[in-house]
Amino acid sequence: MPPMKTWKTRPAYYYLIEVLTKKGDMTDDDLFDQLKDEYEDLGFKDFNELLLDLEVSGKIRTSSMSRGKRRVELIH
Repeated sequence: MPPMKTWKTRPAYYYLIEVLTKKGDMTDDDLFDQLKDEYEDLGFKDFNELLLDLEVSGKIRTSSMSRGKRRVELIH
């Protein structure tokens, strides 16, 4: 029988904002790795949707750095 999974008490978007508050601006790959450590079942598509939702709501800003890399920063 597979081990039972429990729900996280904090949503992923809250943890993402917490990481950016503590560490400052990050690349999307580094930020995804941080979230992946906490939320094992988070896929890259879900991560991109999370970034899009936070950017549309005015919490973060993403900018293109180089080919395939983005910089994610918290808006104060």
